Amino acid sequence: MKLDYATNKTIIKKVNTVGTRMKKLLLGMQGNDGLVFKTFIYALLISVGFIYLYPILYMVSESFKSLRDLLDPTVLWIPKELYFDNFVKAWNVLEFPKTFMTSLLNSVLPAVAQMVSCAIVGFGFARFKFPGKNILFGLMLLTFIIPTQIVMIPMFLMFEQYGMLGTPLPFILPAIFAGGIKSALFILIYTQFFKSIPQVLDESAQLDGANYLTIFFRVILPISIPALVVVFLFSLVWHWNETYTASLYLGDSMSTLPLKLKEFNDSFKALYSSAEAGGKGADINESIKFAGTVLVILPLLVLYMFAQKWFVEVLDKTGITGE
Repeated sequence: MKLDYATNKTIIKKVNTVGTRMKKLLLGMQGNDGLVFKTFIYALLISVGFIYLYPILYMVSESFKSLRDLLDPTVLWIPKELYFDNFVKAWNVLEFPKTFMTSLLNSVLPAVAQMVSCAIVGFGFARFKFPGKNILFGLMLLTFIIPTQIVMIPMFLMFEQYGMLGTPLPFILPAIFAGGIKSALFILIYTQFFKSIPQVLDESAQLDGANYLTIFFRVILPISIPALVVVFLFSLVWHWNETYTASLYLGDSMSTLPLKLKEFNDSFKALYSSAEAGGKGADINESIKFAGTVLVILPLLVLYMFAQKWFVEVLDKTGITGE
C-alpha cells in the first residue's frame, strides 16, 4: 500500500523529533551536558578520586585491624572488629600531646608569618612599577628552583653562629621577612591574585585620602581571604611535613610528629621493651604503624576540610584560568 505525501512527511517529522530528543538526552543541548558526557565525566572523576583516596582508605582500614585480622587472608578491607589498641600504642609512642604542640609551634607560627610577609611583597610586585622589577621578580622565582641542599650548610652555620639551633627561630625568622620554605611560590600566588583585583578600588581609596598601607590592610586584605587561607594552608602543610631541615635545626631538643614517625620502630621497641602478660614483649605490626601515620596526618585532613572552599576559589584567580 502506497503512502501519500502528507503521511510520509508526518512520519519523517516524527522520526526527526525522536532523533532530536535522543540526541539532546545523550549529548545535551551544547554537546557537554548530555547523559553520555556526564557519565564519562563522572566515571573519570570517580576513577581519579579513587586513585588518590585508595592509599588513605587502605591506611585507615589497616590501622583498625587486630593482629588476628592481619593474619587472616579472608579479611581485606573491613576488619572483623575495630581494634583501637593500635591507636593507643601509637599515641604513646608518638608522645602525641607534647609532640603535637611542638609541631604546631614549628608550623603555625612560620605559616602566619609567611601569610602576611609574602602578601606585602606580592602586593608590591602587583601594584608598583619600578626599575628592575622584572629582574627582581625573576631572581625571586629562581630561589624556588634552587635545591634546598645547596644552601643547607651556610644556613646551618649562620643559625649556629646566632645561637638559634634547637629552637623554632630558624623557621620563624626567615618567614617574617618573606623567606623560608616555598616563599617564592607564595609571593607568586599573591601577585597573580592581587592583579585580578581591579585597581579602581585603590584609586577610590586614594581619593578618600588613604595611603598604600591603608589600602593594603583595609581594602585589599579583607577581599583576599581565599589567597590568605591557601597560602597559610600550603605553608602549614610544608612546615608540618618538613623532616630534613627540622632534624638538622632542632636536633635532640625538640621533635615534631613527622620526626617521631621516622623513628617509630625504635621508639616503639624502647617503650614496649618490658615484658608483658605471657612473658613476651609487645611486637610492632603494620596496623600500629598505620595508626601512627593516621594520627600524624589527621590534623592536616581536618584543616583541609574547613579550607577547601577557599582553596578552590584561589586556584581560579592565580593564573590557572589565564587571568
